Amino acid sequence: MNNLRKIGLSALAGSLATFSVNAADVTISGGGSITVGDGDSGYSVSGNKYSMGDSLTFAMSGETDGGIGVDVSYEIDGGVLDDYNLKMSGDWGSLNFAGHGGSSAFGAVDDKTPNAYEEAWALIDDDHAGTTGGATVINGAGGNNMFIYTSPDMGGAVLQVAHQPAGAAATTSYTDMSVVVSPEGVEGLTIGAALADQDVGGSSLNLEESTVFVTYAVGSFTVGYQTSEYDHATASSDLESIAMGISYAVNDDMSISYSKHDLETSSTTDGDQESTGISASFTSGGLTLAGAMNEVQNIAGTTTRDSEGYEVTLTFAF
Repeated sequence: MNNLRKIGLSALAGSLATFSVNAADVTISGGGSITVGDGDSGYSVSGNKYSMGDSLTFAMSGETDGGIGVDVSYEIDGGVLDDYNLKMSGDWGSLNFAGHGGSSAFGAVDDKTPNAYEEAWALIDDDHAGTTGGATVINGAGGNNMFIYTSPDMGGAVLQVAHQPAGAAATTSYTDMSVVVSPEGVEGLTIGAALADQDVGGSSLNLEESTVFVTYAVGSFTVGYQTSEYDHATASSDLESIAMGISYAVNDDMSISYSKHDLETSSTTDGDQESTGISASFTSGGLTLAGAMNEVQNIAGTTTRDSEGYEVTLTFAF
């Protein structure tokens, strides 16, 4: 028994020695936060409008002998494993495999209008019980086990392509791409576009989405404009949206913003969804106080669905 124990300890020591040679940098991040809000299902289901941040992210980074950077992260949220991904990078850019919680290329640019905290359509759930959902947004798709390639910066232009292989029986595959350009000769200007394509198996449907945006920062002001389209095989399900926003940096610590998002459906019986929001944020050292007040009329085109929502968060970073 003692001999077996010695062999086991020797093997463990050897494995630990090997690990230390190729050890990755390990970080744990989380901080602390208190949030109060109404309008989102996360606060109203229990009747208590207050909540505390409960997310911890464990990240590891290193480099292979061949010079490929490797980053892995796992988020524990609400006591369970939530978002996790593996990213490889080099001079050629980066390839991220998002096991859960990844954003597609389209999703990363679905609303680039400036805001100090949240988009105009966010924070809303019209029955305040989490059963009927919030505002409709043209924001791409994708899901778990998705590949996301990001190119290196090419003279101010960055290309991103995302692909989710066939998974559920109803969906064959999903692919999207985006290009974001910050011209080196025009300070403060950013323009971008994205396209998405999804084949839905068993129903001969092909869903296509597109978006184009521009933002411009001058002095303390940043303005933005974005237009998006959603084309469905069923003509009455087509969507178009326009978003606008402006933010103002009061000083190095505080910003305020106003944003507007209008969504038009192709149905003759639906009303246009209209979202407006104001938000603000203040940062001092490791403390951030931020909040937003939003209103959405005709949620998802239904003229009887109007709602307002707000959220204020106090966050401490350590």
